[in-house]
Amino acid sequence: MTRDALTTERLDRVLVLHLDDGKANALSAELIGAIRSALAQAEDDDTIGAVVLHGREGRFCAGFDLGVMMGGDLRAVSSLVSDGGDLVAALYGASVPVVAACTGHALAAGALLLLGCDVRVGADVPAKIGLNEVAIKMVLPGWALTIAEERLSRRHLQRAIVNARVTGPAHAVDVGYLDEVVPADELLATAVARADELAATLDPAAYRGTITALRGPTLRRMAEQVAADRAAGSVPTA
Repeated sequence: MTRDALTTERLDRVLVLHLDDGKANALSAELIGAIRSALAQAEDDDTIGAVVLHGREGRFCAGFDLGVMMGGDLRAVSSLVSDGGDLVAALYGASVPVVAACTGHALAAGALLLLGCDVRVGADVPAKIGLNEVAIKMVLPGWALTIAEERLSRRHLQRAIVNARVTGPAHAVDVGYLDEVVPADELLATAVARADELAATLDPAAYRGTITALRGPTLRRMAEQVAADRAAGSVPTA
């Protein structure tokens, strides 16, 4: 991760996290840690009412760091994937709403990041969005299946996961990866507007309580699955 792969911008009640590593915005352990740290700071700041997770042009996130995933060290792979599970759970269980500004490709772990966010706004650009693990000889870890089952449309679940179906932004709304698609030059402004609306209209204490009540069982299951993966020190492959 370069020093500026994650930068933050404060826009009134909204904290924007800009992801830009100059390449595919792959998730390394360092970038995952930086996102989690920024999210925690937002949760600890009573003047911040929502967070926006924003990718670079054409690339929201292309998955985990291939240098680790293809490096042959199974424990390193397991650790990185488990870190990813912790990140998705942190987004899904955050005490402030999180809005995704999906700038383009969101594959594998990138698609899972979308599933962890409250509201997902996508750019109307040629892009691939989806969980392609089965096509690349991987089995989704349990925590990823849990969040996918929670957020994806039941009508599309089998094709999205078992058949590794990748879609464009428009169809990704029906599948459940995105909530709306807007012109690329309106993406960030729209995402910030959605976040600002949530910050202005939602009672913080009621939001936190509802997250615990509604998402608590899913978050506990994800935590147990991540812990089991860490203990095993490996991830399932084809």
